[in-house]
Amino acid sequence: MTLTFKQLHPHFAAVVSDIDLRTVHDRAILEQIRQGMDEFGVLVFRKQQFSHPEQLAFTERFDGKIHRATSAATVSRNRYGDDAYGDIGNIDENGKIMSSDDRRRMNNMGNRLWHTDASFVNPCGRFSMLFAKVIPPVGADTEFADMRAAHDALDPHMRESLQGLMVFHSIIHSRSKLGFTFSKEESARLTGANQPLIRTIPGSGRQSLHLASHAEHIVGWPVPQGRLLLLDLIEHATSPQFIYRHAWEENDFVIWDNRATMHRSTPFDDLKYHRELIRTTTVDVPQEESASTN
Repeated sequence: MTLTFKQLHPHFAAVVSDIDLRTVHDRAILEQIRQGMDEFGVLVFRKQQFSHPEQLAFTERFDGKIHRATSAATVSRNRYGDDAYGDIGNIDENGKIMSSDDRRRMNNMGNRLWHTDASFVNPCGRFSMLFAKVIPPVGADTEFADMRAAHDALDPHMRESLQGLMVFHSIIHSRSKLGFTFSKEESARLTGANQPLIRTIPGSGRQSLHLASHAEHIVGWPVPQGRLLLLDLIEHATSPQFIYRHAWEENDFVIWDNRATMHRSTPFDDLKYHRELIRTTTVDVPQEESASTN
């Protein structure tokens, strides 16, 4: 079986020909999807029918180890009883829309900031996979920014000056921008992590900016100087020419590479409309280690 990829944006993102991912076990097909990820960074699969265990099983077949270290897991246990599932929605454990002052809702509002998943821990997230179960009638889209194209568009002297820089990422930093605070016990578990500012994507060899709202400061630099550079880079990387906006349909399944993209949710009336998506994320372990598990 040969998959086809229809590009959705001049730089990146593609919709993949019809396939039921629940049934995909063949290494050749999985490799086609991996090659698609290397080229496009974001892949859209329509009309999927995952149960929670089926989504988790596909995630493991595709890319190995599951990431469980998320901010939501620190705030509260999710409805599914397993932190392998990211509960990207506004529904509480009773199936009701969360109240305006629900702490989980306040934490999830941080998803409207540009970010990459789990960059505040080591190892960070590699591939995230989001399955749309319930979509409101008012949009609630997700935007993706191509960090490879943003890197390539920088002035050559700027690209060279960024090589080798490390950035400290902290979810406490990003959530504080919205006035959200963690308890002392939560903060003790969210110690942050250093990440390279420039990453090379192994499959394609392309270089990419590695930015996020979690990026607090550049290691070894005066904090104001480093933060100004990070703000300038994020503003550049989220220019309209680098952004693909995904309008969700029910049963969409979208995979993105956190090493090559940033993303953010867009606002909708979450106190009125039900929205339910399930995310699984893999750990950014070395390629050879990941391959040995598949």
